[in-house]
Amino acid sequence: MLRLDVIFYQVKVLVGYSRAVDRSSLTGAPVDAALVRSLRAAREHQQGETGHQQGEAVRSLRERKKEMTRTALWNAGVDLFVLHGFDNVSVAQIAAAAEVSKMTFFNYFPTKEDLVIGPMSEHIGEPAQVVRDRAPGESPVLALRRHYLGALARRDPVTGLCDRPNVVAVMRLVAETPSLMQRMLGRLSETEALLAAALGTDLRSRLSAAMILGVRHALTQENHRRLLDGETADEVYPSAVVAANDGFDLLESGLN
Repeated sequence: MLRLDVIFYQVKVLVGYSRAVDRSSLTGAPVDAALVRSLRAAREHQQGETGHQQGEAVRSLRERKKEMTRTALWNAGVDLFVLHGFDNVSVAQIAAAAEVSKMTFFNYFPTKEDLVIGPMSEHIGEPAQVVRDRAPGESPVLALRRHYLGALARRDPVTGLCDRPNVVAVMRLVAETPSLMQRMLGRLSETEALLAAALGTDLRSRLSAAMILGVRHALTQENHRRLLDGETADEVYPSAVVAANDGFDLLESGLN
């Protein structure tokens, strides 16, 4: 949608250009070439700006449509998996429930496992990024402790402390489906490799990454277990904070 100030500017440029030419035709005086060039350049610049804005709007609309399709596929898949079991649902059934073609499904997700694990994959590089972005003088363990406690407070699903029904459904699905558990552990290995690279290039860095993520994974799995047993996130939160601080204390005493 074009902004009014853009439209007014375009009109102003066009009017200025036409007046310059009209004055010349009425008076017989030569056209002010510099003025015409200036107005033409301004008009071309504004046309370029308008085209850029329109292009951005088109890209934004396209991205929103893609995100809506991805979400529709994820919701349809999870609903069907919960109702019928992961292994009993086909890609064709998911596509039909989301009202898209089977080919469209594969444009978004290579496999059914990727559909379920996809949101978790967005966090693969997060611990490494936290380490790289930490404040001067802050240790990697302290930075990761701060980040994890903040995620607990936000009830971020990555901590296992999110009791929204769709998130709990996915937790249960992963826990009950070996292929999904294997895929999730594979993502954990990728996260560990990225964290190790952020910590350094030696064996100690790899050992540190394994220890840090081992603690985080154990904390997250405990939160998962308690939510799946029927507790709410708010009920679990106080003891989850205590457990997280205990876990990171162990890391600090061993790694710092």
